[in-house]
Parts: sequence; structure tokens; C-alpha cells
Amino acid sequence: MTGTQADIRHPRPSQLPASGAVRAESAKPPPFNAFRRFVRGFLARPSGVAGVAILFAFAVLALVAPAFIGPAQLDVTKVSGPLLAPPSAHYLLGTDESGRSVLALAIWGARASLSVGVIATALTVILGSTIGLLAGHYQGWLGAVLMHVTDWFIALPSLPLAISLSAVLGQGSASITIAIAVTSWTSTARLVRAQTLAVEARPFVERARALGASNSQIVVRQVLPNVMPLILVSSTLTVASAILSEATLTFLGLGDPTSVSWGSMLDSAFSRGAVTAEAWWYLLTPGVAILIVVLGFTLTGRAVEHVLNPRMVK
Repeated sequence: MTGTQADIRHPRPSQLPASGAVRAESAKPPPFNAFRRFVRGFLARPSGVAGVAILFAFAVLALVAPAFIGPAQLDVTKVSGPLLAPPSAHYLLGTDESGRSVLALAIWGARASLSVGVIATALTVILGSTIGLLAGHYQGWLGAVLMHVTDWFIALPSLPLAISLSAVLGQGSASITIAIAVTSWTSTARLVRAQTLAVEARPFVERARALGASNSQIVVRQVLPNVMPLILVSSTLTVASAILSEATLTFLGLGDPTSVSWGSMLDSAFSRGAVTAEAWWYLLTPGVAILIVVLGFTLTGRAVEHVLNPRMVK
């Protein structure tokens, strides 16, 4: 018997994988392995890491803001700073028309802007994903009605509709959140419907249907896990547009006048004479904050999309 034949029939110990490595690899469940591959692929994209770092920094600032910003620093009746003062050692980003620190207002405004953007995105994704899944799975009269409703909302101009809803519901963060969700779910619904149709054409869904799986079981166990990556990417990118919509509606005076947000800062700067007084720091700070946060969500969403869809051009 030659050496090659002996190696084929009886592999050498060095050719066999270590038993401990086999046990460790087999002990890890498939979801853990998929998550580890996702993290490894995400960390390999510097733009995505930069986006997460930006979002993490703003989230930490928003969470710890009450620890170093008190109500007296935001109350126009209690502050005593100079009016529309330029940046200095005491006021790093200057002051507003009431003598409040623009830096404190920007940090505090992140709480309202981020919360409205995240909550509106959650409502948008839930509504759009539900309609998309139902329209893709039930392709009869129910799917046709849902898609006609979706097309009707797409035909309506989103900004005037959001303004009308906010005006009808009244000023406040809740009305803006509802208005954003009602006018932003259509793109998610169409994407999820298209992906649902593609998934249900695969053999494993036909096999599950042949084995007697109900409609709810097919949607929850077969379709939803395969559509979830698309929903994750869509939600990440939707937050950016939701924050822009919140700033737009608040800038138009539809937000809570007693709440501080980046949109309300822009509204106050334009309506209280910051432009004529050449107080560029009052206008630039909230605008740059919105730009950076939107950039962070966009970079994160694009990185997630590249990792979950390897066929995209890198």
C-alpha cells in the first residue's frame, strides 16, 4: 500500500481537526455564527464604524444631558447671559436671543430630535412592513386593496400632507411623530412586498405549504426571517429622513413651543433676528448637528446594506 493510499484511508493526526475546535464550533448555534459574521463584515467597513461612532456620541450626549444641563439654563426667565453673543471661552458656541447657551440648547435638543426620529421610524417600519407582508403573501383582493392604498399615499405630496396632519392633530411632538409615520411608510411597504414575493417563490416556502403550514406560520417562520435584513436596512435609512422631517415641521412652527429641538432652534433663529444680527453661530449649530446625525445614520445604513447584501459593488 502506498503512502498516498494510506493517508486517504487513515488520515494522519495532523490532518484531523482538533476535537475541541469541532465541539466549540458545533456548540455555537447558527444565529450566533451569523451574528459574528455580520459583526466581522461590519467592522471591515470604516464608514460604517464611523457612522456608529457618530450616533453613539450623540446618543450618550442626549442621555447624560440632564446631569449637567439644568432647567435654569434653558428657562428664558432665569438666564442672565449676553444676548446673541458670539462664541467665547464662557459660551463656546455663543448665546441665543434670550442669553441661553447655544451649546446647551443643541445638546438638549438632541433628546427631542432623536426621540421623535426613532419613534417615528419604528411606527413607519411596523406599518410599512405589516402592509408589505400582507400584500405580498395574500395576492388576491386583499393584496390589491393594500397596494391601491399604498399607491394613493404615494401620489399625495408628503410634506403638505404632514403639515396638514400636524395642524389637525395640534402642535407637539406626538402629532409630528404621527404625521411622519403616516407619510413615510409607503417606501417600506413596497420594498417588503417585493422581497416577500421573491421569498415565497423559493422551494422551501412551497415545501412548507405542501406540508400543511398555515398562512401565519409561513409568514412568521419562513418569510419574515428572510425579509428582516431588508427591514433593518430600511429602518436605519428611514431614521435620517425622519429627523429631517421633524426639523422641517418644527421649523415651520408645528412643534411644541415649550420644547427645545434642533428644528425649534432654527425656527427661533430665523424669527428672532439672528439673520439680521449676523449671529451665524445660532443658525450653524443646529444645522450642523442635523447634518452630522443624518450622515451617521446614512453611513451606518449603507454599511449594513453592504454586509447583508454581498452582491452589491463595494
